[in-house]
Amino acid sequence: MASDQENSQDANAPDDTSEKEITRGITIMKSIIRDRDKAVTYNVNWNADNQLIGSNAAKLASYIGTLVRMHIPITATRWSNKELGSAKDKIWTEILRSFNIEDTTIRKKYILQLAGKRHRGWRTFLTNKYLKDKEKNFVEYDPEYPVKYAIFITEEEWVAFVAQRRDENFKKVSATNRERASNPTYAYKKGRLGYARLEEKILDETKSDATSLPPHVLWKEARVGKDGTVRDDVQHIYDECETLSQSISTAEDQENRSVLSRALNVPEYPGRVRGKGHGCTPTSLYKNPRRRNPSNQEVMETLQALQAQVLQLQKDNERYRCMEKCSSQLKETSEKASINCQNKFPEGISSCQLYLSSPTYRLVGKGKVHNTSGDLLHHRPLPDGHLKVSVDVVLDKDALLPIPDIVSETTLLRDAIGSFVAWPLDLIFIDDETPTKPASKDKGILRHNESVASQKEVFAQGSEQLSQKIGSRQKNKRDLPVTYLPKKGAFVPRYQISLETLVDSSDMATAGAIRLLDMEEDIFGYSCTETIGKEDLEHIFRHQELGVGVIHTYIRFLYDNFMRGNDQLSNRFRFLSSSLVNKALICREPDSCREYLVKRFMASSTNNLYLWPYNSGCHWLLLAIDPLKEVVYFLNSIDGEWTNYPDMKQLVDTSIKVFRSQRQARVPRTKSSNITWIKVQCPLQRNGIDCGYFVMRFMREIINMNQIEIPITYFDEYKCAHYTRLQLEQIKEELCQYFIEKRLISI
Repeated sequence: MASDQENSQDANAPDDTSEKEITRGITIMKSIIRDRDKAVTYNVNWNADNQLIGSNAAKLASYIGTLVRMHIPITATRWSNKELGSAKDKIWTEILRSFNIEDTTIRKKYILQLAGKRHRGWRTFLTNKYLKDKEKNFVEYDPEYPVKYAIFITEEEWVAFVAQRRDENFKKVSATNRERASNPTYAYKKGRLGYARLEEKILDETKSDATSLPPHVLWKEARVGKDGTVRDDVQHIYDECETLSQSISTAEDQENRSVLSRALNVPEYPGRVRGKGHGCTPTSLYKNPRRRNPSNQEVMETLQALQAQVLQLQKDNERYRCMEKCSSQLKETSEKASINCQNKFPEGISSCQLYLSSPTYRLVGKGKVHNTSGDLLHHRPLPDGHLKVSVDVVLDKDALLPIPDIVSETTLLRDAIGSFVAWPLDLIFIDDETPTKPASKDKGILRHNESVASQKEVFAQGSEQLSQKIGSRQKNKRDLPVTYLPKKGAFVPRYQISLETLVDSSDMATAGAIRLLDMEEDIFGYSCTETIGKEDLEHIFRHQELGVGVIHTYIRFLYDNFMRGNDQLSNRFRFLSSSLVNKALICREPDSCREYLVKRFMASSTNNLYLWPYNSGCHWLLLAIDPLKEVVYFLNSIDGEWTNYPDMKQLVDTSIKVFRSQRQARVPRTKSSNITWIKVQCPLQRNGIDCGYFVMRFMREIINMNQIEIPITYFDEYKCAHYTRLQLEQIKEELCQYFIEKRLISI
């Protein structure tokens, strides 16, 4: 009887689950903690809709639940409460320590939203287990403190949590939600799999090339039971979706309700896509966010931006008036200044000199003017009285652009190297005349009026004929710098003299003449055409600052003469284009620069060293990047630090991390956020113009040594404090010989 009485007294009490609790234990993910202490991290994958998938997705989800129980109190009723900010940051930091996830806003938002779901599930679990009976009704007695979860819950938190759950308003909401969820019309039958992993499973089983499935297809598959049968009402909804999808465009689907919501005749909730699961939003699915009314703060920010643009336009207008005034004064004194203003420009691409008239009239740079009808600048019409100009060389590092680039917020000319800008017509001068020849030494080889019968004769000139030509030049010493007077044992720039002779006797001596050099896909990862103008050749002859065209031509020379046909060298060394990645583009289009670098890195199957001549505006330097070992060799001929180029360094570091993520590399925790940068003690230049020649010689020596790793003190075979003039002339000779052998200059 006593036993029966005790049973009757405990009829309303919850079942004793202590034995099950001891057997089950609590989930704290000890394996992840042990691996973290060993500096082992886990890779995770994301699908096209930015949802978590892959073999480690479930492990990460469970670990998030553990971190939520450790850092978020059960008394927190609103996940958006700002007081939880520090706890959320701790959760995100702990996840980054154990999982290779990009530290971006979109990834953090996804993880913390998932943590919010885990927190709600944790509170619901405690309520159902300790505060409700078998019929899911709230018990009247005071529930015992769950000792099993003492490491997560204090006694004070438990008392406050019980009081929250016994609130009458909460009970009404709970009863309403329980009734709504008790008998769903179309029951979900995939357990904890989720839509994202269900989609991954379907794509793997069907071996489909698709990256995503329509929401109504996933919705149907999620309601197929273990026996594989599909209910008639589910099939009816699917068939209706198929019919609607043929008559509704994607834009209409996005702006109103999705096909699935229309077929189910239910509202579409903001920030989610029905049938796709957690993390998929209209932005990620349609690649275009839904329209919404801007907030007051956004309206004020837009207004301030417009006011700033108006102020800038007023300043530009005032500057243009000053420029017009200076230009009119300049025309009156043009004869005195020996300036020939040209009213017409040849059609096509022409080498040119770029001038500014304020605060003083001066030559500030060199480049190429593009005079083609209907030409646009960054998808916008050119201003009246301007032409599109590509900047190759900057002579005044403090010169301002005539019209600042609004897209990249570029105002200095040196930041526009390798890109296009608008330049006033009256400040562009075509290189149609041979500049006055300098008489001092080390100014380059000067032009002469000697005619050449044919290009073939130039190639056939022997050393005796060349000596006779040089001897004849000695009669008039103005035509040849003292540096190149043929002495006994002195270096004679034979190919430079021959190439200059060809240029003088060809159409390249006229304004606007150019040559096109095809760059194969294997060189930069894409096929392109490099433009070589008269100005580029003048830079070589006169030993002046080099532009992108000359640097890329020398890279083509290295590829043809060292790497073509040599599998070992071609598989070991690769190049990055200075036209696609330079300072101006890094500021204007950082995403496209990063995509190009990552694509190049992904093309490698073994250890590769990528050689990247980088122009910082007025200076060339070389980066040698080993993406697999995550090592960057920094070769700077002016002894500067990589910290002086923060945009360049950030781009390289980010690209390597994205490359690491895409190849699913497991990196020790101590290295996960650090890329190794090595400053190589390379030869240093002693003037302000040799940087381009140094970069070309660096690339040649690295390939010639055939080593992936560059010693910090540089190669013993080439170690020196400075390159001599002769060592740089050898590079120029190789370039000129290549121009001649490729028949780029013809008579």
